[in-house]
Amino acid sequence: MQIFRIRGANLFAAMVALLAFSVSSPSMAATQDFLAQQKQYVRVRDALREKGDVVARVLAARGLKPDALNVIFVAYKGDTLEVHAKHPSSARYEKLAQYPVCAASGAPGPKRRQGDRQVPEGFYHIDRFNPASHYHLSLGVSYPNAADRIRSRAADLGGDIFIHGKCVTIGCLPMTDDKIKEIYLYAVYARASGQKEIPVYIFPFRMTPENMARHGNHEAFAFWTNLKTGYDLFTANGEALTVRVASNGDYSFGR
Repeated sequence: MQIFRIRGANLFAAMVALLAFSVSSPSMAATQDFLAQQKQYVRVRDALREKGDVVARVLAARGLKPDALNVIFVAYKGDTLEVHAKHPSSARYEKLAQYPVCAASGAPGPKRRQGDRQVPEGFYHIDRFNPASHYHLSLGVSYPNAADRIRSRAADLGGDIFIHGKCVTIGCLPMTDDKIKEIYLYAVYARASGQKEIPVYIFPFRMTPENMARHGNHEAFAFWTNLKTGYDLFTANGEALTVRVASNGDYSFGR
């Protein structure tokens, strides 16, 4: 055993360095606490028992592990939810898995008010974990965001948008109970790995030139052109977007 003796100024410097490390680095205790909290719920325990090995194998095939994971969810309304993943020390995300959105609500176009049955479109993040949801397991989406508030004239924009199970929806992104277990575990592992904000990018469709041309006369086309800037950036470089909102509600993207 090595014993280090530090005196005077050296002791003070060592204490400052230790404090700085503890503040700036995600603690293992915090990671374990989040997992332990989630495991208190029977549906999370069931998901781990039924899907833990499946998720671990998918991650291992990409050289990833559950305890060192960042994810981004990319959704195409009424079509597909993709999980993109990376190691926390890496810059680029790669598509890890995709799941069908199993029920549709509303039509192409953003959500602008309570009761319009629309699924939001834009750049959001996971703001809640609900392991005891009425819809099996659910992940809250941070609608309305700043852009939604600027662009909507409604007194009530609505809320409580989730990625959830049960395969029913009025404005959410529904999955089957079987698949939401995997999706939920990816999000839990990412949060437990220290990812404080898990992005959710929601698009009306894959924003290829061909698809944009098909919707050229839609009333939301100018808004979609703005969304496409972020879509193109993420598709091209696989890096998480730095999203800002202008005074007119437009998104801008930078590093």
